[in-house]
Amino acid sequence: MTRTPLADVACSIARATDLFGDAWTALIMRDVLTGVSRFDDLAHDLGISRKVLAARLSRLVEEGVLVKERYQERPPREHYRATEKGEELYPVLLALMNWGDRWRAGADGAPARIRHLTCDRDTTPVTVCAHCGDPLTVHTTTQLPGPGGHTGPGTRVLGPLLASREPG
Repeated sequence: MTRTPLADVACSIARATDLFGDAWTALIMRDVLTGVSRFDDLAHDLGISRKVLAARLSRLVEEGVLVKERYQERPPREHYRATEKGEELYPVLLALMNWGDRWRAGADGAPARIRHLTCDRDTTPVTVCAHCGDPLTVHTTTQLPGPGGHTGPGTRVLGPLLASREPG
């Protein structure tokens, strides 16, 4: 059986996890979006091998999620900054954090808190409908076929299921 790369599957979750599906990439993005942006600091914070870190950072730069910027000329030093594309991963990280806080936190509780700067209060991230503001859950939503959807590797069962839901 031939393995299909996730980037080729007609599913946005598959395509996103092709880039973002390993823990190191998520933790690198967590650190960069929180303010840890230098290679040595990332390596030290994460306890990741320099080779693995270099490969993940290179891919994130190649994909336009991060940019590498010079912050010092002598000696030359660079750091990483999230692009708009990278910043849009923040809600994904918040959702993972929220789930981890609820289901995987240790006895001491959540390791970090989220402070909403606009109202200056700690908060919990929620996913809501862009139209009415109600929370989106598995029980209040359904998935329908989109214009780029098709049945194939990775969607052989899901594709027909979504198509069967199309109002008609």
